Amino acid sequence: MRVPIIAGNWKMHGTRGESVALATAIAAGRPANSHVEVVVAPPSCYLDCVAHAVQGSGVKVAAQNAHHERQGAFTGEMSAAMALDLGANYVILGHSERRTLFGESDPVVNRKLLAVLDVGLVPIVCLGELLEQRESGRTAEVVRQQFTGSCAGLTPQQMQRVVLAYEPVWAIGTGRVATPDQAEEVHAQLRQLITEQYGRDVAGAVRIQYGGSVNAANAAELLNQPNVDGALVGGASLKAESFLVIVAAAQGTSS
Repeated sequence: MRVPIIAGNWKMHGTRGESVALATAIAAGRPANSHVEVVVAPPSCYLDCVAHAVQGSGVKVAAQNAHHERQGAFTGEMSAAMALDLGANYVILGHSERRTLFGESDPVVNRKLLAVLDVGLVPIVCLGELLEQRESGRTAEVVRQQFTGSCAGLTPQQMQRVVLAYEPVWAIGTGRVATPDQAEEVHAQLRQLITEQYGRDVAGAVRIQYGGSVNAANAAELLNQPNVDGALVGGASLKAESFLVIVAAAQGTSS
């Protein structure tokens, strides 16, 4: 059985003290016998202190991005090796904000993915269509293109280590949410794509999160879909109470 994974993407929010307090509260509120993998993704400058705050609690830490090179003249960037050194376990790649605001293409995401895998971190690769693409019936086409481009060249062993996150761009930070049926449809399509390229065993092992205005009120219904293996949570992850409700919803679907 795939272990549900609930990850909170804090984006560019919080001070050092606020980040440590939030991480500490999440770690304290996570049930000791939880069957859910819980991940928090603070701003990169707070990775070290957040990793220290959750040490020994079972809560994992993710970087929100990483450069594809291990080192070099790349002002303002952080490598996957640096994220690892700061205590990260995961790295979020290809988030729609990186794709749309910073122009990251599928080949760029692919290079970062290979770098993350190379240092032993787990990548969370984000995929998702724009509103006009959904309305024109191109969702499956766009998601297929992003998957094949972003995950190009992986071995079956590498693919099994990847977490995918389906995040329809029109649902991120808008309050609009894909219906459970809409989410399940795309997740099932993604699992079929993995099956076509890597076989049923690999496809059955890869976890696929849903992201896009997930909150305490809608999480349980989304997470109850057979191919939805967790959530990548934005705004609702900035308060421990609401984030832990989502974790509890995942726990309920996995028990």
